[in-house]
Amino acid sequence: MNQLHTPKASRNQEAARLSFMPSVSVSPSGRTRRGGLYRRWSRRVDLSAAAGSPSGCTFTCVSAKKTALTVLSAALLVPAMLAAPAHADPATPSTVPADGKGKPRKAPPPPSSMSSVGGAALGQPGTQVTLLPGAPALPANLTGRSWIVADADTGEVLAAHNPHWRLPPASTMKMLFADTVLPSLPKDQVHRVTEQEMADIGAGSSLVGVKEDTEYTVHDLWLGVFLRSGNDAVHVLSAMNGGIEKTVKDMQAHAEELQALDTHVVSPDGYDAPGQVSSAYDLTLIARSGLQKQDFREYCGTASAQFPGRQESGKPRDFFEIQNTNRLMTGAGGISPYKGIAGVKNGNTSMAGSTFTGAAQRGNKKLLVTVMNPDAGGINSVYEETAELFDWGFAAAGKVKPIGQLVPPKSADTKSKGAPAQSHEQSQAATGGDPGDNGLGTALGIAGGALAALAGGAFAFNRRWPAGRRGRRSTDEDLV
Repeated sequence: MNQLHTPKASRNQEAARLSFMPSVSVSPSGRTRRGGLYRRWSRRVDLSAAAGSPSGCTFTCVSAKKTALTVLSAALLVPAMLAAPAHADPATPSTVPADGKGKPRKAPPPPSSMSSVGGAALGQPGTQVTLLPGAPALPANLTGRSWIVADADTGEVLAAHNPHWRLPPASTMKMLFADTVLPSLPKDQVHRVTEQEMADIGAGSSLVGVKEDTEYTVHDLWLGVFLRSGNDAVHVLSAMNGGIEKTVKDMQAHAEELQALDTHVVSPDGYDAPGQVSSAYDLTLIARSGLQKQDFREYCGTASAQFPGRQESGKPRDFFEIQNTNRLMTGAGGISPYKGIAGVKNGNTSMAGSTFTGAAQRGNKKLLVTVMNPDAGGINSVYEETAELFDWGFAAAGKVKPIGQLVPPKSADTKSKGAPAQSHEQSQAATGGDPGDNGLGTALGIAGGALAALAGGAFAFNRRWPAGRRGRRSTDEDLV
């Protein structure tokens, strides 16, 4: 597997999560510019919680410091200036890989039966949407093998295409890694990297540039994960968490807690591995959970940073600039920045193709979109199709009947919510039903206030649940 990443960090997986989304987990190309104007940034966006400590699953204000990136918008309301990775990838093909005869590779058909978690319609193959009078048609010529558009506040799924198709996730798996491990490691903890911790990093992996026998803070390492998708940083943090094997088990357990039942974890960095899969539905659940965490939001909201950032008085050390790789955030590669973009993470490997989960906001409407493996075009296709689905979702708000729901974690109070979510195997014999009948809508209410201005703007999101090896090549453009 060959990870496609920036020229300066050929083995560095892209990693960036956005801080715009509410959390749902329990803690332990030449397109026309879309939306407002964005000023290019070269410094880190450092987000911090506003006064007051969070309680439970409540969001706090997240504000950008004076050193944060400056964002300009046609309207002064540009939700969530959270930076995702900005790819500066090597040259990539503009068409689908050929089958050896010069013809584009034909996409495989989706499974005839998939999981029904979130509603029976979500387990059906093909595109699922219920348009009401006045609703815009879905974008034409979408090629993603799987995608989903969901309301981040209510959890309602507005439209989807094979959302439970279990596919390789590439770097988007790093969202689950961060959501699982981040709460257990103090950000100011200093760690000296060992040779053993750097062993067994997949060949072709993207790297942030972690050095053996060098000290880094946990904060530095997470910036390496989120901004540069650094597999080296992932391996070090995994070692600090008890090792790769334990981390994989922790991630799998957390996925099950989130009811992300399509997800099977093999490697914490998303590096292609047999049996490692997730789905558009699951990645959306995971992103939504991670964005509830203050530190997750901070790292996702960092456009560029000094690495390593820890400098001691009288002990100068070398550092370099690292930048995020989300093209909808940075405008790299001919993709215009998307107005209101707030994250989350992209990925690309030879097995997964291009994958992306994004969060964006316009006015009071907040959406999550995940697109997996477009079958046409190059790396930019995943961003273009995501932007089109965001445009559609904002225009269709209130004009479609939800086809399903983003479910709450198992640990949330599920009384009176109906039957528990079903796995893919359990749903084989499941019968249909109105996705709204299980009470999940009331469980996922998020009271959100949003204000996006120039640098220093703040976002407040409140969400409450009811009481209760090196020789192998890898092609991952942005393994998370």
